[in-house]
Amino acid sequence: MQKMSTERSLLQGKTMGTLWSVQIDGAPPPALQAALQTAVEEIDHQMSNWSESSDLMRFNAAEVGVWHPLPAHLLCVLAEGLTISRATGGAFEMNLGAAVRAWGFNGAPINVDALQAASAAPHIQASLALELDLAAGRARKTADLWLDLAGIAKGYGVDRLAEVVQSFGIDHALCAIDGELRALGTQTNGTPWPVAIERPDSPDRAAYSILALDAAAVATSGDYRHFLTIKGKRLSHTMDPQRAAPLLDGPASVSVLAPRCLQADAMATALMVMGEADGLAFAKATGISALFLMREANGLRASGTGVFAA
Repeated sequence: MQKMSTERSLLQGKTMGTLWSVQIDGAPPPALQAALQTAVEEIDHQMSNWSESSDLMRFNAAEVGVWHPLPAHLLCVLAEGLTISRATGGAFEMNLGAAVRAWGFNGAPINVDALQAASAAPHIQASLALELDLAAGRARKTADLWLDLAGIAKGYGVDRLAEVVQSFGIDHALCAIDGELRALGTQTNGTPWPVAIERPDSPDRAAYSILALDAAAVATSGDYRHFLTIKGKRLSHTMDPQRAAPLLDGPASVSVLAPRCLQADAMATALMVMGEADGLAFAKATGISALFLMREANGLRASGTGVFAA
């Protein structure tokens, strides 16, 4: 168990093209830093869309109709992704890797030929063409799929950080990868962890508001960090599954509160795709706490449900 202390320790490292961090009170156990780095590297190795040698990319390139062994963490994320996709009517979709690549969101230039092919081909939902055999640790595609886990993998990585911290007997911590965070309990003094909801378009990543996080996770999906500007139009890195193309005129950001960061991460993506009206209605109907930030001529306008309700 953690002891009360005024000393705050910050552990951090690199993963998924960004930084992970864990805050705890008191001195960390000597082996904690290495264990945390190993955990996130394992997730990155299994789910990266940037490395052709990742387990996900090898599965993407694998033969259709044949069962392929996959590691446990990747299978877990695929299973959770399918569940969330079905629950959101396909607003959360994993079979968007081809569109992500065509639009240049994997670091390569826009591929016009690939764009035309992606827009012309009928979209196949992963939930209809991906079969999982969790007991045997394997999966197969019944159609050509190119999966992308950008909308869920970081959240799962945060959950793995939390699991590692707990395995060291630490009950109070704040775990993060980029804008996805999960609090284990409160701070050791009993107060919630103060977490900033970022203001979209802020050059210094200023806070729009502060959320008190207690034994919960929060994730934000937005269009203000990774986007393209074509003919004066902002094109979000979040893909519209119906068009296999970037969202148009969507929210500036959506933040979601959930018990686990994987859930918050995927649901924030789904609500971005749904848009403000449909997303708010879905969040209210399903009891989700969500904050929508919308751009207007005179600044940002907020609307929310649950703890974010005005």
